[in-house]
Amino acid sequence: MTKIKICGITNFDDARAALDFGADALGFVFFSESPRAVSPQRAASIIAKLPAFTTTVGVFVDKPRDEIQKIVNETGIDVIQLHGDESPESCHLQRRVIKGIRVKSLESLKPLKRYQDLVSAFLLDTFAPHTPGGTGQVFNWDIAIEAKNFGRIILAGGLTPENISEAIRRVNPYAVDVSSGVELVKGKKDHQKMKLFIERAKGA
Repeated sequence: MTKIKICGITNFDDARAALDFGADALGFVFFSESPRAVSPQRAASIIAKLPAFTTTVGVFVDKPRDEIQKIVNETGIDVIQLHGDESPESCHLQRRVIKGIRVKSLESLKPLKRYQDLVSAFLLDTFAPHTPGGTGQVFNWDIAIEAKNFGRIILAGGLTPENISEAIRRVNPYAVDVSSGVELVKGKKDHQKMKLFIERAKGA
């Protein structure tokens, strides 16, 4: 069964609804330029209220290792997602690591060999020139199928309630990740869309 991560959580109501609907993991963005950014203090207050066994993921973009560790200690984040141009050496952290890869073409998969023994999964997102993620755009899923040769794949990029069933049938990824595709406005989830997305992901 494909796992489901709801990313860009900024408030407890959205977190609780995502879990009630059946999400497996929640993502918190610690990148100040993102419209879905959340402070460590706010994330910590949300995480403190979550049920036991909830998996939480912290999303970082080119942040120094000591700053990442400080936020992990402050919030209790379970998994670290590196979504910038981090080197393989940067993946040596005291948590499981997901490495985000921005996909433009098959060439985008070349770096995966350098990371494959260091990370627990690769998150594939759509390449956009001026933003590290949350583009709301789909990339060629055939590339995601090819990427499975390097390890567990988390499929992201333009996923919505309308295309999630086909995405899972085509790619059969370890997990899927959605943020903008289930939003009311940036940083606030549409609970009906989120419910539909999770239902269709589980039904695929």
